[in-house]
Parts: sequence; structure tokens; C-alpha cells
Amino acid sequence: MKRNMSVEAAVERYLKERKPEVSESTFRNHKYALKRFVEWSEKASLESISNLDGLHIHDFKIHRRENGNINEVTLYNNLCTVRVFVHWLESMELVDSGIAENMILPNPDDDARDDKIDPDTAEQILEYLEKFEYATLRHTLFAVLWDTGFRLGTVRALDLDDYHSDEKYVEVHHRPEKGTPLKNKTKAKREVNLHEWVCEVIDDYIGVHRDRVQDEYGRQPLFTSQYGRPVDSNLRAHINALTRPCHYTGKCPHDREIESCEATSMEQAQRCPSSVPPHTLRRSAITAWLNEGHSKELLSDRMNVSTKTLEKHYDARTPEEKRELRAEAFEMDKK
Repeated sequence: MKRNMSVEAAVERYLKERKPEVSESTFRNHKYALKRFVEWSEKASLESISNLDGLHIHDFKIHRRENGNINEVTLYNNLCTVRVFVHWLESMELVDSGIAENMILPNPDDDARDDKIDPDTAEQILEYLEKFEYATLRHTLFAVLWDTGFRLGTVRALDLDDYHSDEKYVEVHHRPEKGTPLKNKTKAKREVNLHEWVCEVIDDYIGVHRDRVQDEYGRQPLFTSQYGRPVDSNLRAHINALTRPCHYTGKCPHDREIESCEATSMEQAQRCPSSVPPHTLRRSAITAWLNEGHSKELLSDRMNVSTKTLEKHYDARTPEEKRELRAEAFEMDKK
């Protein structure tokens, strides 16, 4: 059962923890943005932080846009702060997991952010990783996410013993009592096959780059930091940073000066219009599997998402792609 805590008390506790960890200017910006969030929560009658959901986040965004006399860049920065705060709430188990990951941020730039990456781009990223960052955490994380379409929380929850190299699969478990709850709880439990090339990357990551550590529950995470099991925000930052074109091509498709672009830092990588978060990578991976002709029923089990939700939120295929796939199936039926 989640603790009953006011929004203001949760913000105060978060700021107290963050103050020694960030610069004075960053702390001041966080304090200002979250003060606006507390003020809105009082008007919205959000008395307990445990009741926070995606609709509240949406309402706050609309409120700030319509009543805050701010531009889209400021709104974007405010919501980035709120997202970091919500990540912290999730880590404290004060709110349901997945709220922060599903937040839709406004784009502070004129050029529209891509809503997916295509297989050619994913292959380009993998080729870069193979050559320059082989078997690092970032390489292994991207490979697993692209191959499985897992949610970020699912990947973070994997233990070393959940990975079976010889049989080429991973087990997925819901372990709320040990710090890694999954969105769909016990329904998320499953075994998922991996391609051989992904297993090769994982094996080399375990052998060379994986930190030999335990988390606070005495478990051995598959993906690690030097302190134990990495937090969601750390893994998310790796994907945001990796999917910037300047990172894997050395060029900027948005006519920015790379040396002076704010998105070149890992902390601000999400400000690149071409950078994608893990949830978009999941959507892109599912779309790629669909384009290869795999059934929605098969993917529903592999990705732990209902076929109805898959069709509504994860099938990013264009009408042309769907038509071409139907044409291929039609030709096969005629043979």
C-alpha cells in the first residue's frame, strides 16, 4: 500500500535529497518549477501524491501553457523537472511506475521530433556501437531493447540469473518485494527468446564491462552501475544520448553547431529533435517486428501488451507499409 503523503511534502523531501547532488542553479530551477506544480495541485484538489496519474500531468501541462504566460521552451523545461520528480516518486514507490516514461513533452524546437526510428537507423546505431562502444552497457541495453521491445522497467528488473546464454532467452519476473515491480505485475512473467547476435553482446558485456555488484536486496542485476542496479533515469539517459544523430554519425541533420548545441551533453540529450526515449524505441521495435510479418498475437505475448493496445499505441506502420505487407501475404497465398 502506498503511503499517504501530500504533494508539498513529497516535493520538500525530493528537494532535500537533490540539493547536495546538483548545482545551485539546477536546484533553483527545480525548486521554482515544482513550486508551480504544488500550487496547481492545490487548485486541482490533488491531496495525496499517491493519486497522481498521467491525466494529472496532462492537466498541469495545459494549466501552465494557458495560465503561466510562458513560452514552449520554459514549459518544456518545467515538465522535464516534473518528470525527474516523478521518476523519484516511482523509485520511492509513492506512485505507479510508468507515469514518467509516458509523459509527452512539448517540443521546444521548430522542427518536429521523430516519433519512431526505422530499422535502417537502428542498424546504423548498432553498427556504430559494434565498432566504437562494443559490449558496453549502452550497446547491450540498446541491443536488448531493440530485439525484445521491452519496457525500460523490464530491462532494469532483469537479474544475471534471469539470462540463459546457452538457451538464448531471458526470464521476466515481477518482484515488487525486492524493488522491481513490473507494470502488468504477475501477468508480465514470461520467457523471451533472444537472437544469437544479442546473446553474443550480452555475453561479452557480462565478461568485460558488467560491474560485479549486488543491489540493496542482495540480487545481482544483469545491467549494473558501480553502485548496484541502475535507476531508470540513468538507463533512459543512455538511450536519449545514443539516438542523437551527432553521436553515431558525427553530423547534425538539424543544421545546429554541434560544438555549441546544448543537446550534446548527456543530461540534455532529450533536447535533440531526433533523440528518442526508450518508450519510443519500444514502439519502433514493435513496428519493425510487425513489418517483418510477425503476428500481433505473437508480439502481444513477447512484448507483454494486449493486441488492442498494440494496435492503438504501438503499431506505427504507415498505410503503405501495411498495404505492401498484405500484398506479400497475398502473393504467398496464391503459390
